[in-house]
Amino acid sequence: MHLLICGVDEAGRGPLAGAVYAAAVVLDPARSICGLADSKMLSEKKREMLEIEIREKALAFCVARASVAEIDAINILQATLLAMRRAVEGLRMAVVRPYEVVVDGLHVPKVALPCRAVVEGDRLIAEISAASILAKTARDREMCLLDSSYPKYGFARHKGYGTRVHLEALMSEGPCEIHRQSFAPVREAGRRLLLSPKQ
Repeated sequence: MHLLICGVDEAGRGPLAGAVYAAAVVLDPARSICGLADSKMLSEKKREMLEIEIREKALAFCVARASVAEIDAINILQATLLAMRRAVEGLRMAVVRPYEVVVDGLHVPKVALPCRAVVEGDRLIAEISAASILAKTARDREMCLLDSSYPKYGFARHKGYGTRVHLEALMSEGPCEIHRQSFAPVREAGRRLLLSPKQ
C-alpha cells in the first residue's frame, strides 16, 4: 500500500499587493506528472499546462487564500499559515486522507494531520511542487483580473511585487485598496502622498 502525502506551498508572501495564496495537493501514485518543479523555475506557459494536468490527475487538491485585510491584521507569516490551513482543510478528507502533510519552508500550519516543514521542498517533493504551481497560477490569475480595476499600477505585469515600475506607480498614485498597508513601502507611499498632495 502506498502511503499518501499532502504537499503544501504558498504564493505571494513577498508582494506589496494582493492576497497570499496556498495550495494543498495529494498526487495519485498511479498517474505520474512529468516536469513538476518549483513554480518559480517554470515559464508561465509551462505552469499553466502543468496546472491543467495536476487538476486532472491529482487525487485531491484545494487552493485557498488569505486576504489583504487578514495580512494587515495578523502579519504575512500568520496569514500565509492561515491560507495553508484553509487549503489542507479544504481537501476531501472523506475520500482521500493523507498520512502526513509536508510544507515548503520553515513553518507549518496548525492542522489535524501530522505536519512537517521541508526546506526547498518545492524542488524535492512532487506534491509540494504541484502545490506551488496551483498556488502561483491561481494568484497570478487574480492579479491579472485586478489589473483592470486598478490599471495605473501594472499588476498584470508584476503581480504586485515591488518592481521599479510598481514602486514608481505606488509613489505617484499612492496605495490602492489591494495594497498591503502593513508593508513598509506601502506605508511610506501613503505617508508621502499625504505630505505632498497632488496639485
